[in-house]
Amino acid sequence: MSRKVIITCAVTGAIHTPSMSKALPVTPQEIADAAIGAAEAGAAIVHLHARNPETGQPDQSPEAFAPFLKIIKQRSNCVINLTTGGSPTMTVDERVRPAAVYKPEVASLNMGSMNFGLFGMLSRFKDFKHDWERKHLENKDIVFRNTFQDIEFVLRTLSESGTRFEFECYDTAHLHNLNYFLQQGLVKPPLFVQTVFGLQGGIGAHPDEVMHMKRTADRLFGDKYRWSVLGAGRNQLPIAAMAAAMGGNVRVGLEDSLWGGPGRLAESNAEQVRAVRKIIEGLGLEVASPDEAREILHLKGGDTLGV
Repeated sequence: MSRKVIITCAVTGAIHTPSMSKALPVTPQEIADAAIGAAEAGAAIVHLHARNPETGQPDQSPEAFAPFLKIIKQRSNCVINLTTGGSPTMTVDERVRPAAVYKPEVASLNMGSMNFGLFGMLSRFKDFKHDWERKHLENKDIVFRNTFQDIEFVLRTLSESGTRFEFECYDTAHLHNLNYFLQQGLVKPPLFVQTVFGLQGGIGAHPDEVMHMKRTADRLFGDKYRWSVLGAGRNQLPIAAMAAAMGGNVRVGLEDSLWGGPGRLAESNAEQVRAVRKIIEGLGLEVASPDEAREILHLKGGDTLGV
């Protein structure tokens, strides 16, 4: 089991906007099809956000999640991971609501507050169909709030249902924040630690920074965690390859990167999953199935999803 690599696919997110890529899923059917396609390509876990089907804006109402959750549960055995990050402009009460209602096997949890900058994408993307898109990207006044109080609120809200967490760590301090909650007994091993590289406001994407985060996590958590990486934009596959070679797990998907290659937009989430699977298998490693991921991460099983 130690040689199995878990692939997570984050299929839509709240960062990229519909005008950037025709492949970005927006409607419930598109999100469901993208998640199932990613699972069929080799993703054990699908990480899910919802969007307004008309405008593509992030929508964190539980009602927006229900249509695609029903389809995915019926058609796939993949592990469902619901966001509690939502969008940086939402309150923690809004962000936790879908996971509180549907009680998934996994929910994401951001482990610290941070400046959050998307404005760099305006150098590449110029034309937008919806008024909200440019405003969303050009805002230089976003602090993504994840205080100790917010984090504890999410942990206490979801832990009773047996939901476990993908702990998203955008910088070294976030690993130390997670260690605090471990010492307080509010989180339990094995910790699924998703180290995030290359987003404006978080740690960079140089190999030295990947190594620094890994060394810090090793020192803090020892054998109590399972490591995964997320590289934003063009960093997605290089960082995934580095982590897989070092014994880690990987996350891909159009939430994190729109690209299928240099200067070429990906045609689907499944394309990115196939690309990272090729890297993993090229290293002589095997991709974990959903049930193997459940065993590795000590998950409760998909039959408890409340849809």
